Amino acid sequence: MNVNPYLSAAQQTILERAKVGVAGLGGLGSNVLSHLMRSGVTHFVAADFDVVSQSNLNRQFYFADQIGQKKTSALAENLRRINPDIELELHDCLLTEENIPEIFKNCDVVVEAFDKADAKTMLIAALSKTNIPIVAASGLAGFGRSNDIRVRKVGSRLYLVGDLTSGISPELAPASPRVGIAASIQANTVIAILLGLEA
Repeated sequence: MNVNPYLSAAQQTILERAKVGVAGLGGLGSNVLSHLMRSGVTHFVAADFDVVSQSNLNRQFYFADQIGQKKTSALAENLRRINPDIELELHDCLLTEENIPEIFKNCDVVVEAFDKADAKTMLIAALSKTNIPIVAASGLAGFGRSNDIRVRKVGSRLYLVGDLTSGISPELAPASPRVGIAASIQANTVIAILLGLEA
């Protein structure tokens, strides 16, 4: 299924053959997957242990009738409504420093899409002995300051999306606009890495 007719044949082939990992299927991960799939990526490894809740619906790619369902199965259903031919390797589990290397070992890029800073650090540490590029996020809560959300390259294989300051807190709640901007930039960065356009 050709989901992006604006790509060259060579670009389509690269994206169709790539395998992208997504760690966490909340506001970032669920929307990153949607953007990547619509851009031509068809192979994914996705992991999350949580279920869809009412509080997720303000920013995540789920629907009211999916409340209580596992995020892995609910998101698979939503993505396959757009492209039934995608290949999804789903892991309904809590990601740990021990299981992350095995789960994502065959991925060309991994997206870090956790809410908590310690989980973000843990994923980066768990993949530190691999050569897999990581597209992470930090600083995307609240409203406004859209242009502060940008990509910073850290070292040779870590791309950090966000403003690096506005972490989630009682004063700065996650909301659809800024979370969506960050998710879009993460997906765009993944595509650029796969196509050799990201330095």
